Parts: sequence; structure tokens; C-alpha cells
Amino acid sequence: AGAAMTLSAQKCGVCFQPPSIILIYRDNTQDKTRQRIMPVRNFSKFSDCSRAAEQLKNNPRHKAYLEGVSLRQLQKLYSLLRGHLEGQSLAESLEKFRQEESIDPEEDMNKLDDKELAKRKSIMDELFEKNRKKKDDPDFIYNVEVEFPQDEQLESCGWDLESNEEI
Repeated sequence: AGAAMTLSAQKCGVCFQPPSIILIYRDNTQDKTRQRIMPVRNFSKFSDCSRAAEQLKNNPRHKAYLEGVSLRQLQKLYSLLRGHLEGQSLAESLEKFRQEESIDPEEDMNKLDDKELAKRKSIMDELFEKNRKKKDDPDFIYNVEVEFPQDEQLESCGWDLESNEEI
């Protein structure tokens, strides 16, 4: 118990080769920033990203590390990985994810029940936040060229920089 307090997730990314989810986190007990590589197994282009994200988040080996990472964000990383397996570029996968998350302007909001309405509203708030941030920082969503000198293999990573706000 209490392990979660000693770890804080900083940013999360996906590595295509070998397929893995990478977490940069701060180990507060030792005041060090570390990375954890979580290999993605049994995941194909037919896999369900939501299920994969839930399984990873609840995996006893990774649970404490992923406490500060939202399920939605893990889903996004899996959907990028799946896109890659389908032969899409990172940009295409991002665009596809964005479309699935976006709002249909033709939709009649009055016909939605409260739950759906709340969901739309949170997506809208999020899109607004995103757009606001984007103007300040052109490459804010993904910085694909992240170099880890100790491991050349990691250069094919996509980083989700939305996650590096203080947690």
C-alpha cells in the first residue's frame, strides 16, 4: 500500500518495434525519473483497444505505475499501435482517433439523454483545451523522435505529451 504515492506518471508513449507501451515516471522516493517498458503481447490489428487498455491498467505488475494514466490515454496509444499494424502512418492513426473522438455537428443535441450529453460536453471541453494548447505549441501532441541514448531501438516511439501535466 502507499506505493502509488511514491510514483507519478509523467508521460506515456507507444513504441512500434518491439510493440510496447512506455511510461516515463518519477520515483519520488529516490527523486529519479525512470522509464518502464511494458511489452504489448497478443495484440493484433483486430484487437479491441479498450479491452487491451483495461487489461494493461489492471495488470498487477503495472497497476501501481499506471495509476496516473487515464484509460482513455492508454486506448489512444493502443489505437496508434493498431493503426501501425494496419500499415497506417502515425499521422493517419492520430487523425482517425481524432475523428472517432470528435463531435458530429449535425447531431441534434436535444435528442440526447443526459448521459450522452455529458459525454459530448466533456469531449467538447477537451477539444477546446486541445485547440487552445495547440496554438502555443505546434508539436504538442506527438513528438515521435524521442532519443534514448541507452537504447537506440526506442526511436520509433510516439509520445503522448498530453500526459505530462503535473499529476
